[in-house]
Amino acid sequence: MADAHAWWEKPRRTSVVIDNPSWILPWGKDLVEQLCAAGDSAALVTRQEEVPEGAVAFYLGCLRITPPEVLARNHRNLVVHASDLPQGRGFSPLTYQIMEGLNHIPVCLLDAVEAVDSGPVVYREWIDYAGHELIGELRQKLGVMTVELCRRFMGEPAPPSGVPQRGEPSTYQRRRPADSALDPSQTIAEQFNLLRTVDNDNYPAYFDLYGHRYVIRIEKMEKSS
Repeated sequence: MADAHAWWEKPRRTSVVIDNPSWILPWGKDLVEQLCAAGDSAALVTRQEEVPEGAVAFYLGCLRITPPEVLARNHRNLVVHASDLPQGRGFSPLTYQIMEGLNHIPVCLLDAVEAVDSGPVVYREWIDYAGHELIGELRQKLGVMTVELCRRFMGEPAPPSGVPQRGEPSTYQRRRPADSALDPSQTIAEQFNLLRTVDNDNYPAYFDLYGHRYVIRIEKMEKSS
């Protein structure tokens, strides 16, 4: 009888799938380089239709739901999701949790299944923020953790199984430009967690006052000595 895990032997054909110009793209490219350096055959794929048959596909920051016929092309399909699943399925979980005042953020590597973010969880780790980080710094830590979890999976002696999610799920909705609106009657301190999550170029913070709309850019400056 053939070894059930023969597909796990190096070099394993691995796809890193990012189907949009996501902020995670540099870390996806770094993951591809690290996997190839470790002896696997990895490639970045930007269209889900072009995912090849292989051993493993990592779906990072994807906006489209992957159809079952694409999932069937690989032995394992995995997603990284920054919430304490089954709580916080859906879009922008890191952003929502920072806005909720949380700085101890869970990050899961889970199997991709037809129902979004509902697959078994393989790893569950945590990121700690100090509370002052802006969006670039928030993403930096999550990007590093994303690569670490994927590398950890590929470094196992046998493909690890996930644990089914338990509990009542909740879902975050896709964020819109209106979600970056500030309330001019509130202080900066009261709205700082929202300011931490805005993207100055793609969805900047703004407020409406006296019949006009004003955009606010936020950047961190080094303190002068």
